[in-house]
Formats: sequence, structure tokens, C-alpha cells
Amino acid sequence: MSAVEPVQEFFSIGEVCELTDLKPHVLRYWESQFRFLNPAKNRSGNRVYQRREVELILLVKHLLYTEKYTIEGARQKVDEQRKGGELRTVARAALTLQTLEALESDLKEVLHALAPDERKESR
Repeated sequence: MSAVEPVQEFFSIGEVCELTDLKPHVLRYWESQFRFLNPAKNRSGNRVYQRREVELILLVKHLLYTEKYTIEGARQKVDEQRKGGELRTVARAALTLQTLEALESDLKEVLHALAPDERKESR
């Protein structure tokens, strides 16, 4: 019987940057613009993000970068989703979309790394 790997519930700002492909200054700016992004701080004063906040960050990223909302528009959209009780579902969907986009990008890199002759043979 294999051991189940525990699910990480708390993330440092560096881990969140890596997961979301965002810079720390962007996360800090978004914290000032979106009141629901308010990570706790540990004893050292470092930000500690919960899984729920990472999902919300990915939702904000999707709204701003993919759907091209303004900061104010994204804030209103999230507020609408919260009032409608759909925020958790939509945030999880953003996480799924980010995961799929990352997988697609990784697959393209692998295919590109194959020699031209190998790409022709694999078709």
C-alpha cells in the first residue's frame, strides 16, 4: 500500500509566484486592489497564502489577462460571483484552466524539443 502525499494548504509568496507565474510585486499590488486577497503573515512577517487565496489569484489573473477586464471590472465580477454563490466553483475552474494551459505549454515544449525527423515519424 502506497502512502498518500499530503495536500499543501499554505504557500509562501515565492511558491504562489511559481504556481501562478506572477511576480511578487503584482501579488502585493493585487492585495491592495482586491480586499479578498489578504494573506496572513507568519511570525517573521512573511505572507502565507491559503489554497483558497491561490485559487482566487488564478481567477483574478484569468479575468485580467485572458478576459481583459480592468481591475475595477474584475473586482465587480468577483463580487457578483460571490453574491451569486458561484465564487468557489469559478475559482476552481480558473485553477483547472491554468493547469491545462501549463500542460499544453509543457507538451508544446516537448514536441519542439524533438528533432525534426522524430516529429515527422511520430505523425
